[in-house]
Amino acid sequence: MAVLDDPVRLRLYDYVCGQDHEVSRDEAAGAAGIQRGTAALHLDKLAAAGLLSVTFRRPAGRSGPGAGRPAKLYSRSDAEHQLSVPPRNYRAAAEMLAEVAEVTGAEPAVQRVARRRGAQAGRAARTANPSASAADLVAASLAAQGYQPYLDGPVMRLRNCPFHVLADRHPPLICGMNLALVEGLLAAAGAGGLAARLDPQPGDCCVVVCPSKNSDS
Repeated sequence: MAVLDDPVRLRLYDYVCGQDHEVSRDEAAGAAGIQRGTAALHLDKLAAAGLLSVTFRRPAGRSGPGAGRPAKLYSRSDAEHQLSVPPRNYRAAAEMLAEVAEVTGAEPAVQRVARRRGAQAGRAARTANPSASAADLVAASLAAQGYQPYLDGPVMRLRNCPFHVLADRHPPLICGMNLALVEGLLAAAGAGGLAARLDPQPGDCCVVVCPSKNSDS
C-alpha cells in the first residue's frame, strides 16, 4: 500500500484502473502530464507491487520484421490486497455469513437490507448535493462505494465489484444483493428514469444502470 503514497503514482494507478483497455506508457504519461520515462518508472513499480498487470503487444496492423518491439501495456490487476493492523479476517466472516444465508434461504432478507442500505446512500447523496441530477448522484454514490461506474453508451456499467471474492463463490446471493442495493439507491436519489438490471460481463460488476422502459429518454 505504501507504493500508492506517491501522488503521481496514485494518479497513474487511478487512470489505468479507470480505462476499459490496456494502457501504454505514452498514454499514461499524457494523462498524468508527465514525461514518458517517469511514467514508465511509476507504472513498473505499481506492477512490481502486484497492483497492475503487464502484457506485451505490438500495435494493431504491425507484424513481422520491422514491426518494432511489442509495447508494454498495463491494466488493473485482478489480485486483491488487504491491510489490517492488528490482523483481522473480515473476509472469512463474510464467507461464513454468505453460506448461512444460502443454507437458511435468507436471500430475501439480505436483499431487503441491501435495498435499505442503498436507499440510505441515495438520501445522503441527495442531502449533500440537492441540486445535482439524479444520474450524477447515482454515479457519485456508486463511485464512493467502490463500484467504479463508467458510461457505455446510455448504460452505466460498474467496472468493479466491491464484493468480488464473495460474488465468485456465491453469485446468486451477492449479485442479488448488488442489484437490490442499486435499486434502493436509484429510488432514494429520485432516479425515476433509470433502472438497475443484471447484465454480467467479464471483469465488471453484474449490475448495470440503464434508462427505464418508462423513461421518455
